[in-house]
Amino acid sequence: MIVYRCEASLECIFTAIYQAYEEKRTHENTMLCVTDEPIFFAEDINVTPDLLKAQKVIRTLIRRFGQENYLSLCMALASGDENGAQAVYRTVVQGLSGNIPKGHLFDHLADDYVHKAFVLARGVSTEIGHQKQFLRFQELENGVLYSKIGPKNDVMVFLMPHFADRLPIENFMIYDEKRNLFGIHPAGRPWYLLRGEETGLPLQLSEEELRYQELFKNFCHTITIEARKNSKLQRNMLPLRFREYMVEFTT
Repeated sequence: MIVYRCEASLECIFTAIYQAYEEKRTHENTMLCVTDEPIFFAEDINVTPDLLKAQKVIRTLIRRFGQENYLSLCMALASGDENGAQAVYRTVVQGLSGNIPKGHLFDHLADDYVHKAFVLARGVSTEIGHQKQFLRFQELENGVLYSKIGPKNDVMVFLMPHFADRLPIENFMIYDEKRNLFGIHPAGRPWYLLRGEETGLPLQLSEEELRYQELFKNFCHTITIEARKNSKLQRNMLPLRFREYMVEFTT
Protein backbone atom coordinates (compact mmCIF):
# COMPACT_ATOMS: atom_id res chain seq x y z
CA MET A 1 0.00 0.00 0.00
CA ILE A 2 1.27 3.47 -0.97
CA VAL A 3 0.01 6.35 1.17
CA TYR A 4 0.42 9.92 -0.02
CA ARG A 5 0.41 12.18 3.04
CA CYS A 6 -1.17 15.52 2.13
CA GLU A 7 -2.12 18.71 3.87
CA ALA A 8 -5.84 19.39 3.62
CA SER A 9 -5.60 21.81 0.71
CA LEU A 10 -6.81 21.54 -2.86
CA GLU A 11 -3.33 22.27 -4.23
CA CYS A 12 -1.69 19.50 -2.20
CA ILE A 13 -4.36 16.88 -2.93
CA PHE A 14 -4.29 17.61 -6.67
CA THR A 15 -0.49 17.42 -6.54
CA ALA A 16 -0.79 13.96 -4.95
CA ILE A 17 -3.17 12.85 -7.71
CA TYR A 18 -0.67 14.06 -10.30
CA GLN A 19 2.14 12.16 -8.59
CA ALA A 20 0.10 8.95 -8.39
CA TYR A 21 -0.32 9.00 -12.18
CA GLU A 22 3.20 10.22 -12.86
CA GLU A 23 4.67 7.40 -10.76
CA LYS A 24 2.29 4.88 -12.36
CA ARG A 25 0.84 3.65 -9.08
CA THR A 26 -1.71 0.87 -8.88
CA HIS A 27 -4.74 2.91 -7.86
CA GLU A 28 -6.36 0.06 -5.89
CA ASN A 29 -3.28 0.03 -3.62
CA THR A 30 -2.85 3.79 -3.33
CA MET A 31 -4.35 6.08 -0.71
CA LEU A 32 -4.47 9.83 -0.19
CA CYS A 33 -4.47 10.70 3.51
CA VAL A 34 -4.80 14.11 5.15
CA THR A 35 -4.28 12.87 8.72
CA ASP A 36 -1.22 11.63 10.63
CA GLU A 37 -2.91 8.38 11.60
CA PRO A 38 -0.44 5.52 10.97
CA ILE A 39 -1.35 2.84 8.44
CA PHE A 40 0.48 -0.42 9.05
CA PHE A 41 2.44 -2.14 6.28
CA ALA A 42 2.20 0.95 4.07
CA GLU A 43 4.83 3.16 2.46
CA ASP A 44 4.32 6.83 3.33
CA ILE A 45 5.15 9.55 0.80
CA ASN A 46 4.96 13.15 2.00
CA VAL A 47 3.50 15.43 -0.66
CA THR A 48 4.65 19.01 -1.12
CA PRO A 49 2.09 21.22 -2.89
CA ASP A 50 3.17 22.07 -6.44
CA LEU A 51 1.05 24.73 -8.13
CA LEU A 52 2.06 23.74 -11.67
CA LYS A 53 1.14 20.08 -11.09
CA ALA A 54 -2.12 21.06 -9.43
CA GLN A 55 -3.01 23.34 -12.37
CA LYS A 56 -2.38 20.50 -14.83
CA VAL A 57 -4.79 18.29 -12.88
CA ILE A 58 -7.37 21.10 -12.77
CA ARG A 59 -7.19 21.60 -16.55
CA THR A 60 -7.60 17.85 -17.09
CA LEU A 61 -10.59 17.62 -14.76
CA ILE A 62 -12.37 20.54 -16.41
CA ARG A 63 -11.63 19.25 -19.92
CA ARG A 64 -12.74 15.69 -19.21
CA PHE A 65 -15.60 16.19 -16.75
CA GLY A 66 -16.79 19.78 -17.25
CA GLN A 67 -16.78 22.85 -15.00
CA GLU A 68 -19.76 21.75 -12.88
CA ASN A 69 -18.28 18.35 -12.00
CA TYR A 70 -14.91 19.97 -11.28
CA LEU A 71 -16.58 22.36 -8.82
CA SER A 72 -18.33 19.40 -7.18
CA LEU A 73 -14.96 17.72 -6.63
CA CYS A 74 -13.65 20.94 -5.08
CA MET A 75 -16.69 21.11 -2.81
CA ALA A 76 -16.11 17.53 -1.68
CA LEU A 77 -12.56 18.51 -0.69
CA ALA A 78 -13.87 21.60 1.13
CA SER A 79 -15.93 19.37 3.43
CA GLY A 80 -12.97 18.70 5.70
CA ASP A 81 -13.89 15.01 5.85
CA GLU A 82 -10.73 12.99 6.46
CA ASN A 83 -11.83 10.48 3.81
CA GLY A 84 -12.73 13.14 1.27
CA ALA A 85 -9.34 13.20 -0.46
CA GLN A 86 -9.42 9.44 -1.08
CA ALA A 87 -13.02 9.61 -2.33
CA VAL A 88 -12.15 12.37 -4.79
CA TYR A 89 -9.00 10.58 -5.94
CA ARG A 90 -10.82 7.32 -6.69
CA THR A 91 -13.71 9.20 -8.32
CA VAL A 92 -11.20 10.88 -10.63
CA VAL A 93 -9.57 7.52 -11.34
CA GLN A 94 -12.88 6.00 -12.35
CA GLY A 95 -13.73 9.00 -14.50
CA LEU A 96 -10.41 8.95 -16.34
CA SER A 97 -10.36 5.17 -16.81
CA GLY A 98 -13.82 4.89 -18.38
CA ASN A 99 -15.59 6.40 -21.34
CA ILE A 100 -17.76 8.69 -19.20
CA PRO A 101 -19.62 11.45 -21.10
CA LYS A 102 -18.69 14.98 -20.12
CA GLY A 103 -20.81 16.14 -17.20
CA HIS A 104 -21.70 12.63 -15.99
CA LEU A 105 -18.89 11.94 -13.52
CA PHE A 106 -21.28 11.32 -10.60
CA ASP A 107 -23.71 9.05 -12.44
CA HIS A 108 -22.15 5.87 -11.00
CA LEU A 109 -23.35 6.21 -7.41
CA ALA A 110 -23.16 2.44 -6.87
CA ASP A 111 -19.42 2.97 -6.47
CA ASP A 112 -18.68 3.70 -2.80
CA TYR A 113 -16.06 6.36 -3.56
CA VAL A 114 -18.22 8.19 -6.11
CA HIS A 115 -21.15 8.09 -3.70
CA LYS A 116 -18.98 9.44 -0.87
CA ALA A 117 -17.69 12.32 -3.00
CA PHE A 118 -21.23 13.08 -4.18
CA VAL A 119 -22.61 13.21 -0.62
CA LEU A 120 -19.76 15.44 0.59
CA ALA A 121 -20.16 17.82 -2.36
CA ARG A 122 -23.92 18.02 -1.82
CA GLY A 123 -23.45 18.86 1.86
CA VAL A 124 -21.01 21.66 1.07
CA SER A 125 -23.25 22.98 -1.71
CA THR A 126 -26.15 23.14 0.76
CA GLU A 127 -24.05 25.10 3.23
CA ILE A 128 -22.92 27.53 0.53
CA GLY A 129 -26.58 28.16 -0.30
CA HIS A 130 -27.38 28.73 3.36
CA GLN A 131 -24.49 31.15 3.82
CA LYS A 132 -25.54 33.16 0.77
CA GLN A 133 -29.01 33.53 2.29
CA PHE A 134 -28.19 34.04 5.96
CA LEU A 135 -24.90 35.98 5.88
CA ARG A 136 -25.34 39.48 7.31
CA PHE A 137 -23.06 42.42 6.60
CA GLN A 138 -22.61 45.23 9.11
CA GLU A 139 -21.16 48.65 8.34
CA LEU A 140 -18.11 49.65 10.38
CA GLU A 141 -17.16 53.21 11.29
CA ASN A 142 -14.67 53.29 8.41
CA GLY A 143 -17.39 52.33 5.91
CA VAL A 144 -16.20 48.74 5.39
CA LEU A 145 -18.91 46.08 5.31
CA TYR A 146 -18.05 43.25 7.72
CA SER A 147 -19.54 39.83 8.37
CA LYS A 148 -18.57 37.02 10.72
CA ILE A 149 -19.50 33.40 9.95
CA GLY A 150 -18.81 29.99 11.48
CA PRO A 151 -19.47 27.40 8.75
CA LYS A 152 -19.01 23.67 9.18
CA ASN A 153 -17.16 23.48 5.87
CA ASP A 154 -14.43 25.59 4.30
CA VAL A 155 -16.71 27.57 1.98
CA MET A 156 -15.02 30.98 1.81
CA VAL A 157 -13.60 30.44 -1.68
CA PHE A 158 -17.14 29.78 -2.96
CA LEU A 159 -18.73 32.72 -1.13
CA MET A 160 -16.33 35.46 -2.18
CA PRO A 161 -17.08 35.35 -5.95
CA HIS A 162 -20.80 35.50 -5.17
CA PHE A 163 -20.59 38.64 -3.05
CA ALA A 164 -17.84 40.25 -5.14
CA ASP A 165 -20.16 39.99 -8.13
CA ARG A 166 -23.01 41.62 -6.22
CA LEU A 167 -21.00 44.24 -4.33
CA PRO A 168 -18.28 45.21 -6.83
CA ILE A 169 -17.91 48.83 -5.63
CA GLU A 170 -17.94 48.04 -1.91
CA ASN A 171 -15.09 47.44 0.50
CA PHE A 172 -16.12 44.32 2.41
CA MET A 173 -14.65 41.42 4.34
CA ILE A 174 -16.00 38.12 5.60
CA TYR A 175 -14.37 36.44 8.60
CA ASP A 176 -14.57 32.67 9.15
CA GLU A 177 -13.91 32.46 12.88
CA LYS A 178 -13.52 28.67 12.89
CA ARG A 179 -10.58 28.81 10.48
CA ASN A 180 -9.22 32.30 11.23
CA LEU A 181 -9.73 33.09 7.55
CA PHE A 182 -10.64 36.43 6.00
CA GLY A 183 -12.12 36.99 2.57
CA ILE A 184 -11.23 40.57 1.65
CA HIS A 185 -12.68 42.57 -1.24
CA PRO A 186 -11.26 46.05 -1.93
CA ALA A 187 -13.73 48.14 -3.92
CA GLY A 188 -13.26 47.70 -7.67
CA ARG A 189 -10.38 45.25 -7.23
CA PRO A 190 -9.99 41.44 -7.07
CA TRP A 191 -10.77 39.71 -3.78
CA TYR A 192 -8.22 37.67 -1.84
CA LEU A 193 -7.93 35.44 1.22
CA LEU A 194 -5.91 36.22 4.33
CA ARG A 195 -5.41 33.95 7.32
CA GLY A 196 -5.18 35.64 10.70
CA GLU A 197 -6.92 36.45 13.96
CA GLU A 198 -9.82 38.89 14.26
CA THR A 199 -8.39 40.32 17.50
CA GLY A 200 -7.12 43.88 17.14
CA LEU A 201 -9.23 44.89 14.15
CA PRO A 202 -11.26 48.11 14.47
CA LEU A 203 -14.73 46.55 14.44
CA GLN A 204 -16.70 49.47 15.85
CA LEU A 205 -20.07 49.68 14.11
CA SER A 206 -21.15 52.98 12.58
CA GLU A 207 -23.95 54.97 14.20
CA GLU A 208 -26.10 54.52 11.10
CA GLU A 209 -25.57 50.74 11.23
CA LEU A 210 -26.69 50.63 14.86
CA ARG A 211 -29.77 52.67 14.01
CA TYR A 212 -30.73 50.42 11.11
CA GLN A 213 -30.14 47.29 13.20
CA GLU A 214 -32.59 48.57 15.80
CA LEU A 215 -35.15 49.37 13.11
CA PHE A 216 -34.71 45.93 11.55
CA LYS A 217 -35.17 44.16 14.88
CA ASN A 218 -38.33 46.15 15.55
CA PHE A 219 -39.61 45.30 12.07
CA CYS A 220 -39.03 41.57 12.59
CA HIS A 221 -40.74 41.73 15.97
CA THR A 222 -43.70 43.70 14.58
CA ILE A 223 -44.49 41.29 11.72
CA THR A 224 -44.38 38.25 14.01
CA ILE A 225 -47.78 36.62 14.53
CA GLU A 226 -47.57 34.74 17.82
CA ALA A 227 -50.63 32.59 17.03
CA ARG A 228 -48.89 31.27 13.92
CA LYS A 229 -45.48 30.72 15.46
CA ASN A 230 -44.00 27.36 14.39
CA SER A 231 -40.59 26.86 15.99
CA LYS A 232 -40.02 23.42 14.47
CA LEU A 233 -40.62 24.64 10.93
CA GLN A 234 -38.46 27.69 11.57
CA ARG A 235 -35.56 25.49 12.71
CA ASN A 236 -35.91 23.40 9.56
CA MET A 237 -35.81 26.50 7.36
CA LEU A 238 -33.19 28.32 9.44
CA PRO A 239 -30.84 26.03 11.43
CA LEU A 240 -29.97 27.29 14.89
CA ARG A 241 -26.23 27.43 14.20
CA PHE A 242 -26.70 30.38 11.84
CA ARG A 243 -28.66 32.56 14.25
CA GLU A 244 -25.78 33.74 16.40
CA TYR A 245 -24.43 35.53 13.31
CA MET A 246 -27.74 37.16 12.33
CA VAL A 247 -28.70 40.60 13.57
CA GLU A 248 -32.41 39.84 13.95
CA PHE A 249 -31.67 37.10 16.50
CA THR A 250 -29.31 39.10 18.71
CA THR A 251 -30.55 40.90 21.80
